[in-house]
Amino acid sequence: MPSAAAGPAEVALAPPAKAAALPFAGISPDLYPTEDDLPYEEEILREPFKLKGWWRYLVARAAAPFAKRAVIYERALKALPGSYKLWHAYLRERLDHVRPHPISHPAYASLNNTFERALATMHKMPRVWVLYLTSLLDQRLLTRGRRNFDRALRALPVTQHDRIWPLYLRLASLPACPVETSFRVFRRYLQFDPSHAEDFIEFLVSAERWQEAADRLASVLNDDGFRSVKGKTRHQLWLELCDILTKHADEVAGLKVDAILRGGIRKFTDEVGKLWTSLADYYVRRTLYEKARDVFEEGVSSVMTVQEFSVVFEAYTQFEQSMLAAKLEAAEEDGAAGSDEGEKGSKKNKVEKLEKELAACWLNDEDDTDLRLARFERLLDRRPELLSSVLLRQNPHNVEEWHRRVKLFDKDPAKQVATYVEAVKTVDPMKAVGKPHTLWVAFAKMYEKHNRLDSAEDIFKKATQVNYKAVDHLATIWCEWAEMELRNQHFDKAIELMRLATAEPSVEVKRRAAAEGDEPVQLKLHKSLKLWSIYVDLEESLGSLETTRAVYERILDLRIATPQIILNYAFLLEENKYFEDAFKVYERGVKIFKYPHVKDIWVTYLTKFVKRYQRSKLERARELFTEAVEKAPPHEKKALYLQYAKLEEDYGLAKRAMNVYDEAVRAVPNTEKMSMYEIYIARAAELFGVPRTRQIYEQAIESGLPDKDVMVMCMKFAELERNLGEIDRSRAIYIHASNYADPNSHPEFWKKWNDFEIQHGNEDTFREMLRIKRTVAASRSQTHFILPEYLMQRDQKLNMDEAVDTLTRAGVPQDEMAALERQLASGPSPAPAAAPSTSTTPANRMMNFVSAGVEARAESSTQQAAANNEDIELPEEESDEEDDVQIAERAVPEAVFGELGKRAAESREESSSAQENNEQQLGALERIKRRRQ
Repeated sequence: MPSAAAGPAEVALAPPAKAAALPFAGISPDLYPTEDDLPYEEEILREPFKLKGWWRYLVARAAAPFAKRAVIYERALKALPGSYKLWHAYLRERLDHVRPHPISHPAYASLNNTFERALATMHKMPRVWVLYLTSLLDQRLLTRGRRNFDRALRALPVTQHDRIWPLYLRLASLPACPVETSFRVFRRYLQFDPSHAEDFIEFLVSAERWQEAADRLASVLNDDGFRSVKGKTRHQLWLELCDILTKHADEVAGLKVDAILRGGIRKFTDEVGKLWTSLADYYVRRTLYEKARDVFEEGVSSVMTVQEFSVVFEAYTQFEQSMLAAKLEAAEEDGAAGSDEGEKGSKKNKVEKLEKELAACWLNDEDDTDLRLARFERLLDRRPELLSSVLLRQNPHNVEEWHRRVKLFDKDPAKQVATYVEAVKTVDPMKAVGKPHTLWVAFAKMYEKHNRLDSAEDIFKKATQVNYKAVDHLATIWCEWAEMELRNQHFDKAIELMRLATAEPSVEVKRRAAAEGDEPVQLKLHKSLKLWSIYVDLEESLGSLETTRAVYERILDLRIATPQIILNYAFLLEENKYFEDAFKVYERGVKIFKYPHVKDIWVTYLTKFVKRYQRSKLERARELFTEAVEKAPPHEKKALYLQYAKLEEDYGLAKRAMNVYDEAVRAVPNTEKMSMYEIYIARAAELFGVPRTRQIYEQAIESGLPDKDVMVMCMKFAELERNLGEIDRSRAIYIHASNYADPNSHPEFWKKWNDFEIQHGNEDTFREMLRIKRTVAASRSQTHFILPEYLMQRDQKLNMDEAVDTLTRAGVPQDEMAALERQLASGPSPAPAAAPSTSTTPANRMMNFVSAGVEARAESSTQQAAANNEDIELPEEESDEEDDVQIAERAVPEAVFGELGKRAAESREESSSAQENNEQQLGALERIKRRRQ
């Protein structure tokens, strides 16, 4: 018999013949230790209570069958029952071993037994509990799992319960788990972690425990410190509660549904329509239809937006429609049942039924189909009114919306009156959007339309006491009141109203308003031009001249007159033959106003004055015109000067008229000078003859007109001289005008000059015209060659610098370099028969400066001697034009030409002197070369 110190391995090495006496009797021989296991068996025999030896043994036999490793695990755990490492590894291997088998396999019973044995010592290890409980969940052992979950919660400390509860909730959420069990599990879990109340609520909803779900949602919403772990807002929770309360109204009790939903309506304003419909739906499900209708009415009467109104109104119409449809269906069923009973019943039953119907009161009639149909139609008809109420709740001071609301009741004057009364009470003039006085005016006109003038006057009287934002609003009220009186033939009353409205407040009233600090518009009403305009119109039409003049004078004293008021006042006096008084009014008008407002007053004043007095008060008229043109801005002076000149022409002196025109052409702006000169010339020619216009033409040309206008004026002047037979003067004018006429921009000028020379000139004058044309064209296009010339200078200078650098690097002496540099600077010598070539400018020439002399000209080898240094070769097209001209040459005595012959001789002398000057400006070498040529 082995000693007490012998271990299990020692027993296992005993001969198998005595198996009946061994501890491992019945174990397969394959599970016994082999020769390879002897080192590990000896180690565990020596130290059976050390984990290291057992673990090394297990690692060495990692590839062994599970049964053999299970024997090793069992032996090790028997020696070390408190080793967490061994238990955990053993349980994991057992779990992996049973996983391929179905849950009804006996291996699972062995696994559970192993877990129970492990928990005897490992009950404080949460990982062991997690493995065990997960295995029980997979096996769907609900009762055993629930009990072991409870054991785990009792065995583990509270700080480790968070590992157990997720598995426990999985168990409670299984379909096979009884609802009551799940309900209790979730309630226990909320005691551990109240923040997961939403999971409990979702479970209750899925389990259709509506009462508990509503209670939990209500408690969550009442808890101000609750924060949703799923990110839901309080508004979403409110909507969930509303859905539960309304859709399951019969199953939820103990909660004040009406109070809860109304609290949500007050608190959450963005989903008010849905909450109202939910509350109405709650009463519908409770079969409280009248209460539901009241809720719908309250909803459409309290929502603030059109969108919310649409939601509530749509639900309301569906409710009424469904009520009507249900009643019609019930009536059809009752009719069918009554017909069946009538066939089977006796005559006695018919008599009794008839007596009951006659005895019954009409109020007890259960057939309310017509009533429901009328309600439905009435609801549809009320939609515009209800929608208008929504818009007015958004902004009760919207005047235009009040007017639209009144139009909805065109066929109901009583409602119109009620709407107007509500509008004028609600709208604050200081906050109004629109014109609040129009409400009062429309209200009064409605009474006038129904021949209730006394009521209309009362409305106007109350309207005049309202403190409006603008004086014009109050003035409109008074004007509309007066117009109403005029329409009803109460002329005296209308004038009296205007007199009352324009009366200035007393000093005491002004002092009291100043003390209060808020001056109402009633104190400013007496300065309203609108009121005074109507007042003066009434006086002109219905009053006397004295009262009308008093009103006009009052307007002028208040300094609220307009130019039109001045003109109307003057016309009134003129109609009544008070001409001097009318002119005094004009005088006051031109002193009060300035340009541009005074323009009409001046024109009318001057016109009336000249028409009235003509030449009798000519000096006074001249003074008025002088004052008018002095005060007028330049762009307004032309009409006054023309009117002034007309006065002088008709009643004054022609010489003075010319002075007026002369002053006018200097005073008007440049844009109007040309037209003014044309008028000046035309009038001078008519009054003093054509020769008098020469001076005006010369003045116009020298007055600083734009070039285009100068050219036109010169053309007219030249045509005038040609008509007078002064050919030389006309040609001189053309020559002067050529400075303003670019041949490319104004070909009409040159064509006209060309026709003039063909008709009145000769070959010399025609050539002179062509020369001037070429000169002008060259001068106009000279700026186009400045930039290319500068660029050529720069490029040549760069090329010369590069050449000098190359010679320096090649070792050329400085003397030869200087000679080559001069050669590069002077350019290549031209061939004798070559065309003139462009040479570079001297080194000391200023940049961007173009000389007008021979320094800018290229060296030329041609033999022709230029008579004028400005002479330019004629283009081909111009030479063709010259060839086409047929001029008959005839010997004419010099005396015939007169002044023209002298000018031709002088021009030839100037040409010869210019040639000499050119030769003097050339260098000595250049002059020698030309002489040789």
